[in-house]
Amino acid sequence: MCRWAAYVGQPIFLEDIVSRPDHSLIRQSQGARRCLTPVNADGFGLAWYGERPEPGLYRDVMPAWSDPNLHSLVAQVRSGLFMAHVRASTGTATSRNNCHPFVSGRWSFMHNGQFGGYDAFRRDADVMIPDDLYPHRKGATDSEALFLIALGEGLDHDPKGAMERAIARLADLAMRRGCAPFVRAACAFSDGQRLYAVRYASDDQAPSLYHRWSQTRNGRAVVSEPLETEESDWIEVPPGSFCVFDQGSVSVQPFIPQLQAQAA
Repeated sequence: MCRWAAYVGQPIFLEDIVSRPDHSLIRQSQGARRCLTPVNADGFGLAWYGERPEPGLYRDVMPAWSDPNLHSLVAQVRSGLFMAHVRASTGTATSRNNCHPFVSGRWSFMHNGQFGGYDAFRRDADVMIPDDLYPHRKGATDSEALFLIALGEGLDHDPKGAMERAIARLADLAMRRGCAPFVRAACAFSDGQRLYAVRYASDDQAPSLYHRWSQTRNGRAVVSEPLETEESDWIEVPPGSFCVFDQGSVSVQPFIPQLQAQAA
């Protein structure tokens, strides 16, 4: 499993989420507390929005704690909407193309979780990516496939429905061709205007997800794990939820992919 953090609100330096807190994302890459893999050393990435519709992107295969360029970058870049990810591979290679976030046009996407037995149906998953989006398929992860399938399902005009349909299609493949756990997912994605998040699993082990409004920053952090241990006002997102974070407002709706296959 992986760890990630996102932010939407008044512009802040990326380091205020990525490196400065006591339990920052970089610290989580060395010692995560709320997942089975405490070390997330298979690469990292950042996507941030600035003056242009398309996000900036920086990814590398080094552990997040050992890249001095990352520390310098997050200390200098300010953004009102960004996401950051540290990776623990569930089977695919450690390469830059497999590091999150993934970007296509104005959209950015990152994921913590898995589709069980993905290697057995990777080719079938790729077939679900529309032809016009397939040139964006640079890596080999189930996460990137999910992102591109969701774009093909209408992410631009129906973010919730598109992600429900995309997860349902991959979960059906996992049930028919893969193995349990069929799907576990905590996703964050953005069009540069709003931040969206999903927490869902086919069992009772949905990856952790929290959010918190900061009055001092005038913004909201959405994270795999709370960033400060002494802060007691982190709100846990319930499993089976689709969230929309738009500056100071929060919308949480049921997230119910319509699965067609039956678990064996």
